[in-house]
Amino acid sequence: MKKYSKEENSWIFYDWANSAYSIIITTAVFPLYYKAVATDAGVSMSNSTAYLGYTVAIATFILAMIGPLLGTIADYEGLKKKFFLFFFLMGTAATLSLAFVPGGNWLWLLIIYTITAVGFHGANIFYDAFLVDVTPEERMNKISARGFGLGYIGSTIPFIISIAIILLAGKEIIPLTTSTASRIAFVITAIWWFVFTIPMVKNVHQIHGIKREPNLLASSFRRLGGTFKEIRKYRTVFLFLLAYFFYIDGVGTIISMSTAYGSDLGISAENLLIILFVTQVVAAPFAILYGKLAQKFTGKKMLYVGICVYIIVCIYAFFMKTTMDFWVLAMLVATSQGGIQALSRSYFARLVPKEKSNEFFGFYNIFGKFASVMGPLLVAVTAQMTGSSAYGVFSLIILFIIGIIILSRVPEPDVKITTTY
Repeated sequence: MKKYSKEENSWIFYDWANSAYSIIITTAVFPLYYKAVATDAGVSMSNSTAYLGYTVAIATFILAMIGPLLGTIADYEGLKKKFFLFFFLMGTAATLSLAFVPGGNWLWLLIIYTITAVGFHGANIFYDAFLVDVTPEERMNKISARGFGLGYIGSTIPFIISIAIILLAGKEIIPLTTSTASRIAFVITAIWWFVFTIPMVKNVHQIHGIKREPNLLASSFRRLGGTFKEIRKYRTVFLFLLAYFFYIDGVGTIISMSTAYGSDLGISAENLLIILFVTQVVAAPFAILYGKLAQKFTGKKMLYVGICVYIIVCIYAFFMKTTMDFWVLAMLVATSQGGIQALSRSYFARLVPKEKSNEFFGFYNIFGKFASVMGPLLVAVTAQMTGSSAYGVFSLIILFIIGIIILSRVPEPDVKITTTY
């Protein structure tokens, strides 16, 4: 079996680095901290969940708007790394800034959280596109899945440290308030993300690209318009993006809103943090397993499996009442969360022309991000109209059903796509 190259390992290791943000900021500590601050400020439980949903929607809308243009510009030789660094540094700096927001100011928390999200997801556009530069097509499923698997493993380390500090502060074993302990978790996240991105910065370089033109911005707009017209001719790419639009909406919404939803059900912060930690541990081997099974059964069939698991999650969430129910739900999510994202990334990377990977991953981003606007808004509006988040979560089932129907019409990527203009 071929060993992993330095470039492959360095690319994979970025998942180790940025997954600390995914679990601590997106899923666990920040939502709980924000909910506590908002509640202390007199905001109702359903409204604070709705405001978080609106914030996620705003951040993803911003990325949906700028993603394709950024990707088009970054396809020029020597620019992919620069754009990656810009968003990476924006994300880490804003994450660190969360620790210094004055206590009780929930609105500023949401504003800075928006900046962290733009930095995190913006860097991921270029990180995902680097997959075509570090490994051949036949290894993409394996490398992508291994990245998600290592990310889940790596994220547990700063998460353990963070929840240990928070739980010890809550029990007054250490002389810190729970609020201060949460702020320390934000600092840990920023440092972890920054330090372990260094191998990616040093060893991963852009191989595929196009020659620079005199006026990059104007040329990029022309290329973007041309690709937007031509993308319909890439029938397989377009169908996959359409399927991805629907099913990844549900996945992203469940990831970003799960902790707030659990809090609304009355599950304690301590239990939520422990459940999320175990979820990360369980998700790691399952993400790698998805990659191995995709080599045996094809990536498309394993995407079917992941989507079906999420349909079950939506149904189960509607009837969830107890902490044990949340445990069951979290373990179901853990089996497929990493796998469905990893295989979507590698599936798409195998479809697109390598020299235009950033541009096409910009469209991959815009489909994913526009979807991520719809999901949180759906949950937020439903939560406010019904006074219950359960109906919003259950409504996500229709997105998975539409996604799997469209995916059934997408062939396996077995033909190399070349640039036609």
